[in-house]
Amino acid sequence: MTGAEVLDIAREGVWVLVIMSLPMMVVGLLVGVVIALFQALTQIQEMTLVFVPKILAIFITMILSLPFLGATIAAYMDRIVDLIIIGG
Repeated sequence: MTGAEVLDIAREGVWVLVIMSLPMMVVGLLVGVVIALFQALTQIQEMTLVFVPKILAIFITMILSLPFLGATIAAYMDRIVDLIIIGG
């Protein structure tokens, strides 16, 4: 296996990581913006108000996207296993 092939595998691994974390990050961002807007409109400046809804939203998103996450990581691992078996 050459250095270029190793870099390709690492690059693909980083993209898999980004693709898998994207749904949770977007939901966390949207919930954070909505709560910040709510806090600005009501002038409630409680720092802990953001954490519980954001954690719940991210957890629900993770549960709903588990089939997608599993399929994505399984496809990546199938490619890695094939490369190990074939040897390059």
